Amino acid sequence: MDKKAVKEKVAAVHEKNSGFRKEFIEFINRGSVVDLAVGVAVGGAFTAIVNSLVNDIVMPIVGLIGGGVDFRDLKLVIPNFFGGDTEAVIAYGNFIQNVVEFLIIAWVIFMIIKGMNRINRKKDAKAAKGKK
Repeated sequence: MDKKAVKEKVAAVHEKNSGFRKEFIEFINRGSVVDLAVGVAVGGAFTAIVNSLVNDIVMPIVGLIGGGVDFRDLKLVIPNFFGGDTEAVIAYGNFIQNVVEFLIIAWVIFMIIKGMNRINRKKDAKAAKGKK
């Protein structure tokens, strides 16, 4: 292969990579992708807050109301009926805590969406008054 053919092949590959790189950069800079990344980051931080709320505040109060029960300790131990030393542990207390966490997260998201809908209705009402 002569030098001219090699240069043309390198230029073609470079041009193809430049197009791919440009398209990738456009994809990343698209608003929805950036919004998704921000949402995931905020969601991770929000999860830590909700976990703390449930584990450190809500569940101890629920445990006191329930007679001092620590829900994390609630479990059902099933012995191995086949003669082994192992046993199965069903940690239903953790399940109860996860359900409470889910309900809190769902409630908070519902309240945020409800507030956003209220703001959007007010904007729509103002826009409708302005058009008349």
